[in-house]
Amino acid sequence: MQYNSSHFLCETIVPKNEIIVSRTDLKGIITYVNDTFAQISGYEADELIGEHHNIVRHPDMPKTVFKELWESLQKNTKWSGYIKNLRKDQGFYWVYAEISGVHKENKLVEYKSLRTPITFEKKLEYQIKYDKLRLKTNDYVRKVIYEKIN
Repeated sequence: MQYNSSHFLCETIVPKNEIIVSRTDLKGIITYVNDTFAQISGYEADELIGEHHNIVRHPDMPKTVFKELWESLQKNTKWSGYIKNLRKDQGFYWVYAEISGVHKENKLVEYKSLRTPITFEKKLEYQIKYDKLRLKTNDYVRKVIYEKIN
C-alpha cells in the first residue's frame, strides 16, 4: 500500500458543534449519510451510499480496533472510540465515534454511527497509541521517504 499524494498529510478539521451521521446495513454497507459526513469526507452522498463503510478507513488505523468494534456490535453492545478516517482526496480527519445497533420490533436491522470532533491532544495521543499498536501486531506501518528523482 503506497500513497504518493501530498494530500495524504493534510488534515480536515471537523467543525465544533458538528455531528457526522451514517447508517449501515448489518454488513457495513452505507445506507444513509448526512451532509456533514459527505462534506468532511470529500465524497458526494451518492458516492457513499451502497459502499462499505471502510471506504473511509485510514491505513493508520490498526485492524484490531475494527475487530474489537465488530465484536462489540455482534454482542449487541455499543462501541465508542477514536478513529482516523481517510478522505476521498487522500487527506484525513479524526473523530470520536459512537456506534450502536438499531432495532425494530426487537430485531437488529442496522447500525448507526455518530461522530464528533476531538482535540489536538487526543489526536496526538491516539496517533501514537495506534502507531505502537500497529508495530506490536505486525500491521502496516507508516514510512516517510524523501528521495531525489532524476
